[in-house]
Amino acid sequence: MQNIEKRMNELIDIINKASYEYYALDNPTISDQEYDDYYNELLRIERDHPELKREDSPTVRVGGEALDSFVKVTHETPMLSFDDIFNEDEVIAFDERIRKTVASPSYTLEPKMDGLSGSLIYKNGVLVRAATRGDGVTGEDITQNVKTIRSVPLKLTKPIDIEVRGEIYMSKDSFNKLNYEREKNGEKPFANPRNAAAGSVRQLDSKVTANRGLDYMAYFIPNPSAYGIEFQSDSLLFLKELGFKTNYKYNKVANNYKEILDYIEDLGKKRESLPFPIDGVVLKVNSLKDEEKLGATARVPRWGIAYKFPALEVLTTLKDIKFTVGRTGKITPNAIFSPVHVDGSLISRATLHNEAYCIEKDIRIGDVIEVHKAGDVIPEVGEVKKERRTTDLKPFKMITECPICSTKLIKKEGEADYYCPNQNCPSRKIEGLIHYAERDAMNIEGLGDSIVSDLFNFDFVKKIEDIYTLQSHREELIELEGYGEKSINNLLSAIEKSKDNSLERLIFALGIKHVGKKTAKILAKKYKNLDTLKEASLEELSMIPDVGSIIAKSVYDYFRNPNNISLIEDLRKFGVNFNYLGKDEIESEFFTGKTFVLTGALNLYTRDDAKNIIENYGGKTSESVSKKTSAVIVGANPGSKYEKAKKLNIPILTEEEFKEQVDKMNNLQNS
Repeated sequence: MQNIEKRMNELIDIINKASYEYYALDNPTISDQEYDDYYNELLRIERDHPELKREDSPTVRVGGEALDSFVKVTHETPMLSFDDIFNEDEVIAFDERIRKTVASPSYTLEPKMDGLSGSLIYKNGVLVRAATRGDGVTGEDITQNVKTIRSVPLKLTKPIDIEVRGEIYMSKDSFNKLNYEREKNGEKPFANPRNAAAGSVRQLDSKVTANRGLDYMAYFIPNPSAYGIEFQSDSLLFLKELGFKTNYKYNKVANNYKEILDYIEDLGKKRESLPFPIDGVVLKVNSLKDEEKLGATARVPRWGIAYKFPALEVLTTLKDIKFTVGRTGKITPNAIFSPVHVDGSLISRATLHNEAYCIEKDIRIGDVIEVHKAGDVIPEVGEVKKERRTTDLKPFKMITECPICSTKLIKKEGEADYYCPNQNCPSRKIEGLIHYAERDAMNIEGLGDSIVSDLFNFDFVKKIEDIYTLQSHREELIELEGYGEKSINNLLSAIEKSKDNSLERLIFALGIKHVGKKTAKILAKKYKNLDTLKEASLEELSMIPDVGSIIAKSVYDYFRNPNNISLIEDLRKFGVNFNYLGKDEIESEFFTGKTFVLTGALNLYTRDDAKNIIENYGGKTSESVSKKTSAVIVGANPGSKYEKAKKLNIPILTEEEFKEQVDKMNNLQNS
């Protein structure tokens, strides 16, 4: 019996070593036939002597008896998840945030596996428990199922107590093979490898899990200092030594955000050729001392973050079409869809413009649609995937009554839009109030969409003039649920401050049809005072460059409406400034009509300051580089935007060169 047990232990060691070399190192040292011979010999011994069978025997990978349910387990150390980021600016911001606490940080960069987190606990080197992440505090015991995953060592190379965390995933080959078999058997294929992995690891019958071809990639030790480890990069090497499969081939240590961005770009290019699914890059501060210094919130670690790649094709399902009423009464159909990330933003709605747009696209509720950003900014519905449409979807039909006040809509001849003609429509009034308070208008901080709606519904603010009477309702406002003294005091202070704005903000805030920020500034510079503008003739307004007859008629008509004149007189009584306070701008060949992109760390300006300067001198900024970009302004350690600008032969300016142009304009204005 002693010799039989000795042989059994030899076979387990041989098979475990062979599995590690095959699954973790991708470097098999014995043939499949040899492996099968050893495995079958072990099976025979265990069948004849079941009392000798070990818990860490490789034969447990075939699965055991089915469970009735999964047992809940509590993680000794919470399994926190990282915050997600989606663009270059957020990478730079993360690096800057870390450097406020850590002088010279380095980062480990790892592919972000697209699977589900799994915690493994070993006692004396033997796997005793595996659990899902769950809510981060409580997970489910999936030990039987995880034992069937061949890249999970049942016994470590060292007899230690340790918890290891990693990703349970399905390789692309296993996913394709599984779906082929399911389709052949008339079963519905899985949508993607992540769903397949999640469904497989939570099978109550571990025999089913064993046949799904799952894999495990180790990436984290909750208490690495207990093993003399000082850096995350060393943790990965230690995990490899213990017998785990790791992403060591693809990991890198970076010292600044330029190296991070280069790694992200390089891995993004390799993404499709990798044998496993990834959806981004995980950034972790490399030094464990620095990690401890940075700490964590109750929800996320401060020392790490997850960069998510943009979707290769952003598709979602149109759940509804909602009609909104603008401040001018314009009715706009809006697509409401399942939230998706598009170029770094999470969006769940996009304008469908008007009836003609919807009919031309033949868009229907329930359709699968492609979503992108028009001009890199505005969410827009692109292609409708009609090949995926079911037969029961109804064609788009324009409404005939206002969705808020039920007034019959009108459509003027030659125009594409429908309007609610009711001047007292609640939605028009609320939208007008929101517009008046927004940042580009009177910039009343604290008076956002939901607050305006509340104040309107509580009868505190029914028209613009009422905003300036809120001070008299201070005590009542403080008593409202969800507000409080501090927030109300801040709001009232912001309202008072808005009285000192320059004329162009007031003109834009009034909501005159067709008058945007640019036109408002043109009018403010031209007339210097609201009363002078109010008295301008239609002919005079039409002669102003960049205004034109349509805008001129709209401005002229606005100041001939008794209700609008009454509003202006009330604003005068409340002390709202009617004068243009800006300097007359000088046309600049360098800035006017040009589009600029900022990249890298700026030292002479903040990003917001640089953007404001560009816009004040007639230019505009964009977050992405394209053929339409006029110039790219680079700070220290520029990233992929700089490289793209070079490829497209777009002019590149240092921050110092940008400052020279700014100084020229300042000198001209002051002369």
